Amino acid sequence: MVMKICHVNLASGYHGGENQTLQLIKQQVALGYELTVVANPKSPFIEAVRQLPCRVISASHYFHAHGAKITAGYDLVHVHEGRAIYWALIQKLLHGTPYIVTRRIDNPLKKKWLANLAYHQASAVVGLSGDIVAKIHQAYPALVTHKIPSSPVTYPSDDSTVSDIHKRFEHRFLVIHAANMLQHKGFDVTIEAARILQESNPKIHFALLGDGKARPDLENLAHGLTNITFCGQQSNMGSWFAAADLQVHPSYTEGLGSVILEGLNSGLPVVASRTGGIPDIIEDKISGLLIEPGDSQALADAILTIQSNPELKDSLCTGAQQKLTTFRIEHTAQRYQDIYQTIKSSL
Repeated sequence: MVMKICHVNLASGYHGGENQTLQLIKQQVALGYELTVVANPKSPFIEAVRQLPCRVISASHYFHAHGAKITAGYDLVHVHEGRAIYWALIQKLLHGTPYIVTRRIDNPLKKKWLANLAYHQASAVVGLSGDIVAKIHQAYPALVTHKIPSSPVTYPSDDSTVSDIHKRFEHRFLVIHAANMLQHKGFDVTIEAARILQESNPKIHFALLGDGKARPDLENLAHGLTNITFCGQQSNMGSWFAAADLQVHPSYTEGLGSVILEGLNSGLPVVASRTGGIPDIIEDKISGLLIEPGDSQALADAILTIQSNPELKDSLCTGAQQKLTTFRIEHTAQRYQDIYQTIKSSL
């Protein structure tokens, strides 16, 4: 029997969570699901979904776009973003459709009355990492919880763009740090590692890929450093992954780190922080290298270790490919289907 799922993501922007939601939707389309997607008209996400054989419903607020016809005959609603849980709650209270929640951030859950009601009404909650699941348990120990990670997105690379990047950073060992420029993403740690390495290892160059409200402060912090380039937000990450020698991601907190999965999937070695869900992806010295959050000296040392040891680099890349087996979309989509079917059979 065909699965009928209503996905809800009301984010106005387009970041890793929306990319992951889109990837799951594409896989479910390939599996023959009948899908409805409720999305924010201001987000690029809704335009991407409109390219797929799905019914698309526009809603800029969780009070909007409710009705019995939206989920009539559907198995459940799948929530992918914080405000969307309230849309699912209202739809359930009005029309009885059950829902599950995928929680992607590692912040402690705020136990306000509406959030309490929304989580207690959920048939199941999924965390992307063991750390997120633990925080869900801490707030709501009676909830049915599961751990299902993000899946790596494969980006195309353009040979001409890769060649341009190589020319731009010719004769350099290119280290990339790709993320929204927010305080918790650890760009300050990368900049301090660059400061440590500038004099002793001028061949190592850092390309910071991203933008955000922390960028002016970060540019001030990096003032005078010649081994850092602020490249801005990129739409061609596949080419950057192909051109780089190493990826770093020294976050202070991280739900999982989908960009780490993408880098590993592209064949890059990765150095990242031992925080949040990152250790679910990176086993130290097996599928990457881990450092303690905020330790710029350890980051500099790890970069030097990989630069000077091609055998270690190859070993980490091999270990990463083995680790990624259980993160593939074919595997994670099946995990979700198992949850859907369990809920459906219990009704």
